[in-house]
Amino acid sequence: MLVPGKGEAVTRRIDHRSREGSEVVLPRGVVILFAVACGAAVANVYFSQPLLVTMGHDLAMSPALVGSVVTLTQVGYGLGLFLLVPLGDVADRRRLIVTQLLLLVVALAVVATAHTAAILLAGMAAVGLLAVVTQTLMAFAASLAPPAERGRVVGLVTSGVVIGILLARTVSGLLADLAGWRSVYLVSASLTALLTLVLYRVLPHHSDAPPTILRYGQLLRSTITLFATERLLRLRALFGLLIFAAFSTLWSSIALPLSEAPYFLSHSAIGALGLIGVVGALAATAAGRLNDRGLSRQTTGIALALLTASWLPLSFTRNSLWTLIVGVILLDLAVQAVHVTNQTLIYALHPDAGSRLIGGYMVFYSIGSAIGAIAATFLYTLAGWGAVCVLGSAFSCLGLALWAFTRHTIPDPAAGGASRSNDPHPTR
Repeated sequence: MLVPGKGEAVTRRIDHRSREGSEVVLPRGVVILFAVACGAAVANVYFSQPLLVTMGHDLAMSPALVGSVVTLTQVGYGLGLFLLVPLGDVADRRRLIVTQLLLLVVALAVVATAHTAAILLAGMAAVGLLAVVTQTLMAFAASLAPPAERGRVVGLVTSGVVIGILLARTVSGLLADLAGWRSVYLVSASLTALLTLVLYRVLPHHSDAPPTILRYGQLLRSTITLFATERLLRLRALFGLLIFAAFSTLWSSIALPLSEAPYFLSHSAIGALGLIGVVGALAATAAGRLNDRGLSRQTTGIALALLTASWLPLSFTRNSLWTLIVGVILLDLAVQAVHVTNQTLIYALHPDAGSRLIGGYMVFYSIGSAIGAIAATFLYTLAGWGAVCVLGSAFSCLGLALWAFTRHTIPDPAAGGASRSNDPHPTR
């Protein structure tokens, strides 16, 4: 049960750990709270996708203008990753999270009450910008976890992100059917406000990360410096780009064959397919535990092999929904396993720069998602579902080949980089 004062209790426990040198496990209830908050925040980026037609009719928007709703949300999210997430390394993360969530409540209210296309688009851009609080929460959770438990914590919090992304479309479609598209954003604003209050009361004031004295311009430049100096970060960011290009290749185009012969599935039925992908949340938790055991390299290789194999059953989607289900489960398991491994490893490089590391990594996630979505929809129109599967398998094979060529050339920081992780100013 979450009660006032829990934040002080967690703070005392962490301070005690720091003084005594013992490794106290971050309370499971707090980790679950991080996961719920992350899932609720990131879902706002995806709520609009099933609602575009309804929004367009309500506000008399042209098809091109309706399409810009998703584009502006993603652009806002990408800008937030670079401009806002790094602030977690120089500001009080608890205060930063609460402030961003309060502003997100305002942005969601603007969207819910918008009566012109201009206000709607401005609100959606702001929603995308502020939804990056997900990454600030992720970095905060990683900073509070002892190194031996960091993979487990990152895995559990990532499970919340996975569930939030996959359920967003289903929930928004159901709410819109019951009470109109505006209700989606009103409900989200209310839930976000409630989570803000709980987080304000529960989150500890203390962070394990040492203070970093950098001006804002220096902070942004240091993110670029981290990529220039850390080969492991570049490699894991490239893995992230490729796996999310494959992920987006599937999820941005799967509605097209399912809405045609022989299935003619409704939008609600197609949206429910996302529920199957929740199995990927299990992979996030398991991958985190494997990373804690020093098996990150093996986890990555096995997951990329599964990702490549998933496109074989997916290629038979037009003949059987069961092969689609098998392919979706394999793909989501593989993507989340690599994603958790990536975040655990890059955070271990420089815990004091955790927000910049995770924010920079997620920029590549966004690039990969955009490439997969654009290429998949274009190829489907040009050559059909078979071409989409070839594209997805190509992204997956590239990831597997990259792992095969680099698996022995870069040491894992969790295994041998403890000394460098203690460098108080890695980017100066």
